[in-house]
Parts: sequence; structure tokens; C-alpha cells
Amino acid sequence: MLIGYARVSTQDQNPALQTDALKAAGCGRIFIEKASGAQRDRPQLQAALDYLREGDVLVVWKLDRLARSLKQLIETVEELEKRGIGFRSLTENIDTTTPGGRLVFHIFGALAEFERSIIRERTRAGLEAARARGRKGGRPPALTDKDLQKAKALLADAGITVEEVARTLGVAPSTLYRYLPGGRGALPDS
Repeated sequence: MLIGYARVSTQDQNPALQTDALKAAGCGRIFIEKASGAQRDRPQLQAALDYLREGDVLVVWKLDRLARSLKQLIETVEELEKRGIGFRSLTENIDTTTPGGRLVFHIFGALAEFERSIIRERTRAGLEAARARGRKGGRPPALTDKDLQKAKALLADAGITVEEVARTLGVAPSTLYRYLPGGRGALPDS
């Protein structure tokens, strides 16, 4: 069975062009969504995915109606493939139920993987160049050595709580415990 999914980005837009194309393609059921493609929570898409059974084909008018990014598109289609469900995009003329359609889609996947590899390489090279210039990545420490000495001095007084010391230093108690894993027990006996 062909199952259609149509999506428009705003409430003002009309999905008629998409639904007409999906009906002409032979879709027996069409799920219509009015939501941005960047939005992860799309109830009608989820309903369509839940409705699909092995041997069915999910049909969209255009690839960008299903997913906003190539990564998201590939993940969705791979999940459909695992369930024995085909995918068809009318505008791009991609149909994963045919050998040619699967080839085109796998080329898309290979290009996406290539792009991810290049981004990883650039990131790694950028971090190495920054380290070579003496820069360290990551978040700065929440407490300096001076703050830690102050915390230990304050905690030596049994009348001051960890929460009070943390508030004084402007950190959460959990942060203080992370720096002093044993809490008061980590302090040397006076």
C-alpha cells in the first residue's frame, strides 16, 4: 500500500499541491502535517511511520517534506528499510523499491558520510592547531586553587554547611563535592 505524507511549514500554507500529487500517485492514505521541518516532534509523521507495515511504501512529494537534513533523511529511510518498507519521492523521482532508486539513495548516503568525515578531520586539525598554539579546549575549571583552599578552610568549621560554602563560591554543592570527593572527610584533621 502507498502511504502519503505531506507537510507545510506554517498554518497559512495549503498542502493541496502535495496531497493532489500524492493522490495521483495512488496513495491510499495521506497524513498531513502543519509544522516546521526543523521540528523533531511531528505527530503526523510519527502516525504515518506507525501506520506503515512491511511491504508498504512511504511517499512524499519532495525530499525536504520528510526531513530537514540529509542525515535525518538517511536515518529515516534506513529505518524504513529495516522494517521492509519502501520510500518514494515524487519530485526527485527516487524510489527505493527499485534497484536504481536504491543506488541513488545509497549515493546520497555515501556523500553524507563523506561530508561527516571531512567535518571530523577539520575539527581534529583545528583542535591540534589550537593546542600547538598553547590553547586548551573545554570549559574552564569551576573552582580555582584559591577557591579550593577557601572551601577547605570554610569546611574545617563544622558549623558551616557544604551548601553555604558552595553558595559563597557561586557553585552548586555537587560541584564542590566533585572537587572534594570525600566532602568534609577529605579535609585533613586539624
